[in-house]
Amino acid sequence: MAFTLRTDAELDAALAELAQSQGLSKQEVVRRAVLDMHARSEHKSRVAAASASSRDRWGDVLDRLGSV
Repeated sequence: MAFTLRTDAELDAALAELAQSQGLSKQEVVRRAVLDMHARSEHKSRVAAASASSRDRWGDVLDRLGSV
């Protein structure tokens, strides 16, 4: 699937430097960055949901332990 990405001089220089240092194409650097950001976002969402669930289940116990 084709996609056009418009960059400015700063972004293009950073992208070129990353691609060179990693031995990758600019396209691959962008692809990996997007996939990594997506994975991190998904992880944060799962952690937040697990934390909320734990607070709902154990909140009263944690409150009592904190007030001892």
